[in-house]
Amino acid sequence: MSFPSCLPKSRTSDTYISISSVLKSCKTTRNLEQIHAQIIQKGAEQDNYLITQFVCLCNSFFNIRYATTIFNRVSQPNIYLWNSVIKGYCQNSTVVATISIFNRMKRSEVVPDKFTFPSLIKACSNQSAIREGQAIHGSTLRYGTETDIFVRTSLIDLYGKCRHIGCARKIFDGMSMRNEVSWTAMIAGYTNSGDMEAARKLFDEMSCRNLATWNAMVSGYAKFGDLKNARKLFDEMPDRNVVSFTSLIDGYAKAGDMASARFLFEQSPDRDIVSWSALISGYVQNGQPNEAVKIFLEMGVRNVRPDEFVIVSLMSACSQVGSLDLAKWVDSYVTRNFIDHRRVHVASALIDMNAKCGNMERATSLFEEMPKRDLISYCSMIQGLSIHGREAQAVRLFSRMLEEGLTPDDVAFTVILTTCSHAGLVEEGCHYFNSMKNDYSIAPSPDHYACMVNLLGRSGQLQAAYDLIKSMPVEPHAGAWGALLGACRLHCDIELGEVVAGQLFELEPHNAGNYVLLSNIYAAANSSVIARWDIWTLVDNPEHGDYSLTMGIITQSNFATWDEKTGIVTSRRADRHFEEEVPPFENKHGLWWPCMVAPTKIIAGLDLCHLAIDEADHDKVGDFKVKALEAVDRAIVQFARVLWQADSTGNFRCSVTGEITLLR
Repeated sequence: MSFPSCLPKSRTSDTYISISSVLKSCKTTRNLEQIHAQIIQKGAEQDNYLITQFVCLCNSFFNIRYATTIFNRVSQPNIYLWNSVIKGYCQNSTVVATISIFNRMKRSEVVPDKFTFPSLIKACSNQSAIREGQAIHGSTLRYGTETDIFVRTSLIDLYGKCRHIGCARKIFDGMSMRNEVSWTAMIAGYTNSGDMEAARKLFDEMSCRNLATWNAMVSGYAKFGDLKNARKLFDEMPDRNVVSFTSLIDGYAKAGDMASARFLFEQSPDRDIVSWSALISGYVQNGQPNEAVKIFLEMGVRNVRPDEFVIVSLMSACSQVGSLDLAKWVDSYVTRNFIDHRRVHVASALIDMNAKCGNMERATSLFEEMPKRDLISYCSMIQGLSIHGREAQAVRLFSRMLEEGLTPDDVAFTVILTTCSHAGLVEEGCHYFNSMKNDYSIAPSPDHYACMVNLLGRSGQLQAAYDLIKSMPVEPHAGAWGALLGACRLHCDIELGEVVAGQLFELEPHNAGNYVLLSNIYAAANSSVIARWDIWTLVDNPEHGDYSLTMGIITQSNFATWDEKTGIVTSRRADRHFEEEVPPFENKHGLWWPCMVAPTKIIAGLDLCHLAIDEADHDKVGDFKVKALEAVDRAIVQFARVLWQADSTGNFRCSVTGEITLLR
């Protein structure tokens, strides 16, 4: 623990010396209370210097309430004591409370000095309180401390973090003398605002860079997805610390490259809790919850105590896994390790985990026990109720949220619109969609439109859903068109289904699921016809190399060519060669479809298939290596990717990976 270096050393009384020495050896809160008792017994409660040291000690124990109680008993606190109390508030309290104690100081006879303001400004920076920070900036001008290098550096940091980069640069340019911290604060301001070009220019101008400067640049590049430059600077760094590694680990994780993130994590000589948290959250964000759980267990083996953020990431992993047993274990872990589940972000994650893992009773109990609920906790609970078929309760809970004065954001509206869609609550869904625009001035996102399209489509209002898509102010994404195509499948609307499918084929030409949906629409519309032929969909000419096959009858063959003009399929095998005529095809939406009702045999050679074998007694699913379908008379491809490759003779070899049903 460090005490103010500017504290006068003139106190030589036995009382001062004895208590001061005890203060420096204080290790626990219990020791703190004992020392306070000695101060009272020796009548030293008005000793500014002893109380200043005592307040500094309270700050180190994060006990600002105790520090305030002692401070309030001092009748005439001096500048050192005021600064110590203000610093404690800056570190352990809100901006509002910190400004309040600063205003008390201004009303006293003590004048703030250059040591008062850096802590105040830093508190505003950490909580992005730009208005309060600007007011403090005004006070620095009033009290003549604005020209101090530490005050100005703190102001650069404030404006940079709050993305008022012009104000930060104005202060930086006006400094007659700058240090490494000033340069780094300005560079960090640019990286925080996403202006990596300006940050790099300033970085190159800086003659003497410290580790923090290098880290600011690496973190900036990684944050905005420029991993090439981030890795280049990382490799050029003369020295690295845990922050350097963690920044790049986080960048790779956000880019979905968990292999590189894991490699860097293993290479890091020192790992702190932030490093572990970055890796665990990375696995969660990339849909690898089992790996996240493994890393968490490894933390325990290495005696690394997780913080609340790691626990929240672990809960998200459990939500993805959906294991009730794992959820119960995590819940009990939180209790055993005295993690405060009443804190909003922890409680919200617990609610979400229990709801998605099927324990709605526990989720409801946690929700009702929360002393204060925010949007996240409400959304987690509403989503949980919706998942378990309690849509009516979910809608009532959304109304309760509004009654409590919470203002819904775009995420909250996505949750409630999804709930209405699942329950078929068309009237309520339309009300919320219009309220979002008219009452809360929230511009609907493509996801909001997709929810509404799904809601209208499932209720049979296909034309209204189509008109809504066409009215979107932005280009509709595949989610909206996909929702409508699913509705066309539900209501057997071939005409609209073909139009919607055409849009999806342009947006996602390699998504075989869209072709399957359209084939299912034809099947549902006329099952007696579709049962007698199977659909072969080709995205382009074989020479272009990549096909999507939705359904087809596969005959025994390893190699095949198809002449589009003559309709002749030529098959080549090791032991024989034959030709088979197939019926004419017609082009629809850039795809080739058979024009008849007779069985259509599609020629293909199988390298690796996922077989779903339908037998009279049981179903058996497994992975098999198939070089040729010698034992198979025919099979239906239910979902597949087909890759054509030309061989030395000019023929095409066809590899299929997908789900094949053998016909007995």
